[in-house]
Amino acid sequence: MFRSRTHVLPGFQLSLGFTLFYFGILVLIPVVALTLRTFSEGFPAFWQTIFEERSLASYKNSFGLSLLAGGFDGLVGLIIAWVLTRYDFPGRRVLDALIDLPFALPTAVAGIALTALYSPQGWIGKLLPFKVAYTPLGIFVALAFIGLPFVVRTIQPVLAQLPVELEEAAACLGA
Repeated sequence: MFRSRTHVLPGFQLSLGFTLFYFGILVLIPVVALTLRTFSEGFPAFWQTIFEERSLASYKNSFGLSLLAGGFDGLVGLIIAWVLTRYDFPGRRVLDALIDLPFALPTAVAGIALTALYSPQGWIGKLLPFKVAYTPLGIFVALAFIGLPFVVRTIQPVLAQLPVELEEAAACLGA
């Protein structure tokens, strides 16, 4: 009467069960616990916490620096992608490989490495007359470092497909 579905992969149901079990333990339980803890003292206390001076300063810091780093990455990433696509120069392949460095590092490792480099005792930090690590400038540097490869790798294939003749025609017309 009832036929069980056959799957291409043997052990599919068992592996799906393990996946859902670990997803529940690693993702769902902490999120539910956090949500319950957040509203345990009531909505007015939650609302008050959201609008504390310290919370508002952290929002301004996070969103403002993210917006600045995104704009910086957009502009610099476009220039780097353009140069890598249109020009052939010594060290081009090295620069192209260095762009992928943040992809190879977990973000936590990148953050620790940048903090060590820009701390007052770090290789770069001791050369600078101002403090970078643990400041908004340091946060900006970290966000820009992490975001730049995404911009370059997104724009580069589009520029590679753009005909050079189109650029030359635009230049002739004054663009």
